Order: sequence, then C-alpha cells, then structure tokens
Amino acid sequence: MTIVKHELRQGKTALLIWTAAIAFLLMICIFLYPEMRGEMDEVGDLFSSMGGFTAAFGMDRLNFGTLIGYYSVECGNILGLGGAFFASLAGVSILAKEEKEKTAEFLLTHPVSRARVVTEKLAALAIQITAMNLILLALSLLSIQLIGERLPLKEVLLLHGAFYLLQLELAGICFGLSAFLRRGSVGIGIGLAAMMYFLNLIANLTDQARFLKYLTPFGYCEGADILEKGRLNTGFCLTGILFACAGIAAAYWQYVRKDIA
Repeated sequence: MTIVKHELRQGKTALLIWTAAIAFLLMICIFLYPEMRGEMDEVGDLFSSMGGFTAAFGMDRLNFGTLIGYYSVECGNILGLGGAFFASLAGVSILAKEEKEKTAEFLLTHPVSRARVVTEKLAALAIQITAMNLILLALSLLSIQLIGERLPLKEVLLLHGAFYLLQLELAGICFGLSAFLRRGSVGIGIGLAAMMYFLNLIANLTDQARFLKYLTPFGYCEGADILEKGRLNTGFCLTGILFACAGIAAAYWQYVRKDIA
C-alpha cells in the first residue's frame, strides 16, 4: 500500500482545492433557493418558451418550484462538470507523470511489479473520487437541512450516485489513456470531459441523436430522467461501466509492456 499512500499524499492538495470549490458553489446554490423560490414559477415559464435550449438541458421536464427540480439543474451542472474535470485530470496524469517527472526509474527499480503499480495507482484514484463525493454529499444534505426544506433523500442520493458513477467512468477512461502518454496532458482530460458534456446536450436536442447517450456518461446523469423514473437508466450505466473497464484493461495491457523512458 506504499504507492497508494504516496499517491494520496501527492494528490491531497488538488483534492482539497477541487472539493472545496465544488462544495462552496453547491452550498451557495442551495442557500440561494429560499430567496429565489417565489420567482421559480416565472423562471420555469421563461425556460419552457426557449425551445431547443430548454430541451438540451432537460429543463422542459422539471418543476423549478421544487427544491429537487432546482437542485437537479443548478447543483447538477456544478457536480457534473466539476466532478468530471477533477476525475479526468486525476486519471489522465496518474500513470504518465512517472515519466514526466523522471521518477519512473526510481519507482520501477523497487521489487514491485508493474501490474501492482497500476493496481495501487488505480486504488488511490478511486479513493480520491470516493472521498470527494462523500464530502460533497454530506455538505449538500447539511445545507438542505439548514435552509429548513424537506429533504428529498432518495432523489438526492440517486443524483449524487449518478455523478459518482460518471466520475468513475471518466477516470477509468483517462486512466487507460494515461498509460499511453509519456508526459500526461491536462488538455486531453479537460477536452474529454467537455466533449462528453456537449455530446449529451446534442443527444437531448433530437431523437436521431439519442444514441449518443450511450457514448457519454452525462446520459445517465440527466436530472429530468432520474426524477421522472425514480431510478438510473440501467442500459446507459452498464455501457458506462464497460467503457471504464475497457480503459482500466488498456492501462494494464499497455503499462506492463511499454518501454518506459
């Protein structure tokens, strides 16, 4: 577990900064709800008349007059984008940084197999993502209690569970990419997360593009779908798990055989 502990120490600052930033924005959104509640009906009517823009974000099927409808859009976007960026950036650099920072020759001269290196780095990545999500969930539930609103526990747990799965999927894909990179790439991580987000917007605009939801993890994080059905879309989730597993398998396959500089 030495590598796990080392990776957690190295990633501690980034984890704290990302968690604090996302948590701050989530809590601000929740604390603003009581002030905006009286205007939510007008906001809902405004959004309902915006055609494709409304459909792209699923706002045509949500009731902004309720806390959970407001939460799924405002807080959902913060959780989705913030979490996706963090998971992608952490995943895409965790293997490649050994060559970038010239520490590979130190690490790989120790009596530890490359497969174990991959396993422990993967475990550290999963721990960071899990810790961030548990903290964000706890602070969100606390904030809802503090504003005196009824706690829609099932819906909140489903939304947070979907975004947790999204982050694990993106982390798994980027983890696989990291094994093929020699210097890591912030651009690849951010670009992949942003592309997945916009693919989901396109899929919401027309039924002909519905198949794109199988390609993007944001497809099973759609607040309107989760609140309507009371569950996650099993097909989309299983596809996401397969993508994550494929990325992890690619990481093992490439890292144990690559010529590490």
